[in-house]
Amino acid sequence: MRSSRVFFHSVAFSLVIAAGSWCATAANAADKISIMVGGYEKQIYLPAKLAESLGYFKDEGLNVELLNEPSGVDAENEMLAGAVQGVVGFYDHCIDLQGKGKFVESVVQFSQAPGEVELVSAKHPEIKSPADFKGKNLGVTGLGSSTNFLTQYLAVKSGLKIGEFTSVPVGAGQTFIAAMQQDAIQAGMTTEPTVSRLLKTGEAKVLIDMRTMDGTRAALGGTYPAASLYMQESWVKDHKEETQKLANAFVKTLHFINTHSAAEIADKMPKDFYVGDKEGYVKALENGKAMFTADGVMPEDGPKTVLAVLSEFSKNVQGKTIDLSKTYTTEFVKNAK
Repeated sequence: MRSSRVFFHSVAFSLVIAAGSWCATAANAADKISIMVGGYEKQIYLPAKLAESLGYFKDEGLNVELLNEPSGVDAENEMLAGAVQGVVGFYDHCIDLQGKGKFVESVVQFSQAPGEVELVSAKHPEIKSPADFKGKNLGVTGLGSSTNFLTQYLAVKSGLKIGEFTSVPVGAGQTFIAAMQQDAIQAGMTTEPTVSRLLKTGEAKVLIDMRTMDGTRAALGGTYPAASLYMQESWVKDHKEETQKLANAFVKTLHFINTHSAAEIADKMPKDFYVGDKEGYVKALENGKAMFTADGVMPEDGPKTVLAVLSEFSKNVQGKTIDLSKTYTTEFVKNAK
């Protein structure tokens, strides 16, 4: 009988210890905020890694884990599945997802221009405009990605139909470069530092440049808010304190970008982001850092431009009533400290 009681108490004690351990683990897991970045080596998403490097997440008492995913559409899927709490990706996904009945909002708007460039392989001088995309393979980061959205828009706006060209998912960086070198794609949309690498070797030429505000307006008809921190509306509503702290960290980061030189910013980034050419990295950042907002606030005319672009080709939004006010919030960036 006594041995039974000892056994019972031992088991009970073990269960208490196990429960306590489980609760501690669960609490730690809850404290961690995972953010998936659609390729954190891309300069368009620079604020994510820069905020980490500057220690701004820690200053806010946040335990932020940055995860890398080359394609924005895959990062979006991870968030919808609950694997991550936020995504650093393009704002256009917030509109696209609302068309599918899912409510996601940009919490901090990093940029007011896409920072994307449509490059044409030097082997294909016959491609002089998007109208010449007919029958071509066009490189995008992923199917359903923002580069795919923009590629489809440029083609359709030039008179082509979906199906008269092929979007090929080739990622960015070395995989994009290899695809162009092997003629698997004849043109493609990518960002810095991939753009500068291909221009430097003469393997590609710029067809459409959306790294600047002027170039963006010419190509897309207005301001085009792109890189952002977006999160599910329900998560933001239930985690206002954490969301505010994230906004604080990112607004400070955007202020740093706007008050420091490209060289000073580059010094804070991991060396492997330079891909062996720091000078080229700095020059590209110098030319493109004006794309970033100074305060994380959504440009007033931006959402309408993005909706107009998507409406040209996307069945997800065509014929749907999209409430743009639910695709972003300025509450947290305007209260940022």
